[in-house]
Amino acid sequence: MEFDYLVIGGGSAGSVLAGRLSEDVNCRVGLVEAGPADKSVLIHCPAGLAILAKNGQANWGFETVPQRGLNGRRGYQPRGKVLGGSSSVNAMIYIRGQREDYDHWADAGNPGWAYSDVLPYFLRSEHNERGASAWHATGGPLNVMDLRSPNRHTPAFIQAGVQAGFPLNADFNGATQEGIGHYQVTHRNGERCSAAKAYLAPASGRPNLEVITGAHALRVVLEGGRATGVEVLRGGQRVMLKARREVLLAAGALQSPQLLMLSGIGPVDELKRNGIAIQHALEGVGRNLHDHVDVVQVVDAPHQKDFFGLSISGAASVWRALGQWRKQRTGMLTTNFAEAGAFLRTAPDEVTPDVQLHFVIGKLIDHGRKTVFGHGYSCHVCLLQPKSRGRLTLRSADPMAPPQIDPNFLADDDDTARLVRGFKLMRRILEQPAMAALGGRELAASAAARSDSEIEAFIRGHADTIYHPVGTCRMGADADAVVDSRLRVRGVPGLRVVDASIMPRIVSGNTNAPTIMIAEKAADMIREDARSAS
Repeated sequence: MEFDYLVIGGGSAGSVLAGRLSEDVNCRVGLVEAGPADKSVLIHCPAGLAILAKNGQANWGFETVPQRGLNGRRGYQPRGKVLGGSSSVNAMIYIRGQREDYDHWADAGNPGWAYSDVLPYFLRSEHNERGASAWHATGGPLNVMDLRSPNRHTPAFIQAGVQAGFPLNADFNGATQEGIGHYQVTHRNGERCSAAKAYLAPASGRPNLEVITGAHALRVVLEGGRATGVEVLRGGQRVMLKARREVLLAAGALQSPQLLMLSGIGPVDELKRNGIAIQHALEGVGRNLHDHVDVVQVVDAPHQKDFFGLSISGAASVWRALGQWRKQRTGMLTTNFAEAGAFLRTAPDEVTPDVQLHFVIGKLIDHGRKTVFGHGYSCHVCLLQPKSRGRLTLRSADPMAPPQIDPNFLADDDDTARLVRGFKLMRRILEQPAMAALGGRELAASAAARSDSEIEAFIRGHADTIYHPVGTCRMGADADAVVDSRLRVRGVPGLRVVDASIMPRIVSGNTNAPTIMIAEKAADMIREDARSAS
């Protein structure tokens, strides 16, 4: 079980790395994933995400520690546990973020990560069914398209945004992000196009690629200070996997830092507290955890049966739609639920949008885990650039224990003030004539919140993540950075981290497309460094 490159984590970044690196027939690549293969129809049928959100079939289902800023509540932290990772269970929205996000990375001491540097990698990854342009490409592995069968009420939300005075935006990944419009999605032929489908499936017949599922990584093995392999648990047996060139951690923002610490790489006090022998002191591991904190307004619209809902008529509609999806890959089951959205500035002096909306064609309560009867719709508002920072630590030295996750939501007063303003903008849109015509009624929990203090109280009682944790293996040039600008773990030869944990600051939008971009760029850097070393 010896490879040139050993990739740990078969999610969005890991799938890209394995697919790209195995293009070299002289390079042997191993991919290790704790979860199963992505065979479930719930993964491939886009609307299946409504069920995936309720169970642990393909989901680690983590929770945070109690959050002071959320009235002591524990937050929900779903992460994909399956080939494709979170790209196999997410809402499939294709968003890159703002030019300024990446320019900030470069300005913070990370050469090669400005927007002009990363745009070619977004384009390399993309096949956009709208066609090629200055902002988009065709021919890449990741299929991006408009929804085949959008809900007939979704345009009302967009019309309401225009009525509220916001600009229409037909392409959030184009010249400007600001405005309201439909989201493009990572679908192909009416099915989810996960990173595994885009990058691993075409590579599945390559003799130089081995995909190992059901294998839980226990620790990175160091010899003489260099990473030389990984110990995994598979079928109850401990197995040693060797890496001749590099170990590539792609386990995500919650588990890549966990695995580093379990391997003795991390903050000295944290390792000592858990009785782990120190292999390499690296104080930044697990720090800088941040996420898009989000709150949802839910509207009951019992007479609008085209919205998803639990009722006799709703069940009948889904049953009919199942046949349509099976035969034609069209119909209501091709939805990603969050069909439209907006990027808005909460104050006139904001240079770029600081909040994002997701309009959902169903009543979304507790991340969809709570079953509610009837039909209606929801709207999220999330904070794009939170100032609050948290930390990921170990619960214990047991590699099978979940990590201890503390995003420290709403610790900074500025985050709270912006989210209050964002909530008011969202409500303003939902109160416009186009939405009022649907005859909905806001649920009492949020409807009672009218003043700023009442809205803040509602937010603290109901906000949570919108599933975008980043930053725990931060890229940078300072002493607290975990990886350098080529994603090499500082002070540990043969080891890189390639996933959303390397982001110095979160991108302004959904994080899946940027994570795929990071892995595309990393694959080039890995090959370049191998050529330089030979």
